[in-house]
Amino acid sequence: MAWLYLAFAIAFEVAATSFIGKTEGFTKLWWTIGVLGLYGVSFAMLAQAVRELEIGMVYAIWSGVGTAAIVAIGVLFLGESLTVPKLFGIGLIVAGVLVLNLFAAPAAHG
Repeated sequence: MAWLYLAFAIAFEVAATSFIGKTEGFTKLWWTIGVLGLYGVSFAMLAQAVRELEIGMVYAIWSGVGTAAIVAIGVLFLGESLTVPKLFGIGLIVAGVLVLNLFAAPAAHG
């Protein structure tokens, strides 16, 4: 169930970040409320995920997948360019998440 919470946390964070520009610096009330609500749900789901999974691993996945998704959304829907440095940076993020998940020793849960 923790992995499902993490997936929802990522989805809500990506949605919030995708719409943050619509707030125009948090001056548009309804967009601001929506974005803050989406971030709130994301953090609530994140809190549930860390009840069963290590916080370092959860945060690495949440932030890494979220970052990669936002770059993809920017390129596909917002007219942002896809550059070699962006691809390299995303590759480093993916590598870091993999290293944390594959080689970090799991902590004992009490």
